Amino acid sequence: MAAKTRAEKMEETRVKLIAAGRKAFAEKGYASASMDELTATAGLTRGALYHNFGDKLGLLGAVVDEIDSAMAQKAKDAGEAAGGGWNGLMAEGRTYIELALDPEIQRIVLRDGPAFLGDPSQWPSQNRCLQATIKTLNELAKNGAIKPVDIEALARLLNGVALNAALWVGTSEDPQDTLHKAIAAFECLASGVLVKPASE
Repeated sequence: MAAKTRAEKMEETRVKLIAAGRKAFAEKGYASASMDELTATAGLTRGALYHNFGDKLGLLGAVVDEIDSAMAQKAKDAGEAAGGGWNGLMAEGRTYIELALDPEIQRIVLRDGPAFLGDPSQWPSQNRCLQATIKTLNELAKNGAIKPVDIEALARLLNGVALNAALWVGTSEDPQDTLHKAIAAFECLASGVLVKPASE
């Protein structure tokens, strides 16, 4: 069996640290998670964390990016299952909001993420979502399905509604009840851009 390359070892270390960070942040929250404990859990040193992520905040950024990217992928899969287009876009939004019911997502992405990493709309994962939404809206515009409006502005507002709905659900006293209200409002607001009402 061939020895692992330096790049492979570095990636393996990153994966271990992200997994350990994800577990620690989910169980204890970012502020209470100990760097010594999470690096020991991964069988690594604090130096490995500094080398790969700079500090604990850098690790949180990597963990949030991993989880938020997975959320976006699940939303994309739901959109494709719904047939793409407008129905797909709405399915993506609904799915992203529904994922806010997951306790790990609530704690890491929707509570600690904004508290320690700042405005979620500036996260790399959210920017990737924005580009995907712009692509879908451009296709809908070419087909005359939506009203003439600036596509980037529309994409930013639609994504912002879904993100803020997820933040509301994830930090609500009654997430399940809030979910239904949030999705209904998201769909109501989004439908205003259609040239004609979406078919059932």
